[in-house]
Amino acid sequence: MLGQIVTVTVDRKMGTRHPHFPELVYPVNYGYIRGISAPDGEDQDAYILGINEPVNEFTGKVIAIIHRKEDVEEKWVVIPREQTLSREEIAEQVKFQEQYFTTYIEM
Repeated sequence: MLGQIVTVTVDRKMGTRHPHFPELVYPVNYGYIRGISAPDGEDQDAYILGINEPVNEFTGKVIAIIHRKEDVEEKWVVIPREQTLSREEIAEQVKFQEQYFTTYIEM
């Protein structure tokens, strides 16, 4: 899926709180890609980076896959088509959530 163009439906907008952990505020938009099944059987989750305002939906390119070693879930990283991010920049921006897991970023 790396390099593919996808549309993310945002269910956790930038600035909102996690529904089960209210102390966790999303500094980025986060959602799912309808119709693409993830390893956990749900729609594929995705972080949207490179957008600095809350959005309802976003179409961009998949530049990375975050694999969680102790979980079946993986998170895709979607950014505007004309942008690039390094592995380090991605890790820093998703640290708010991924710090609780052992992960590696595939690019």
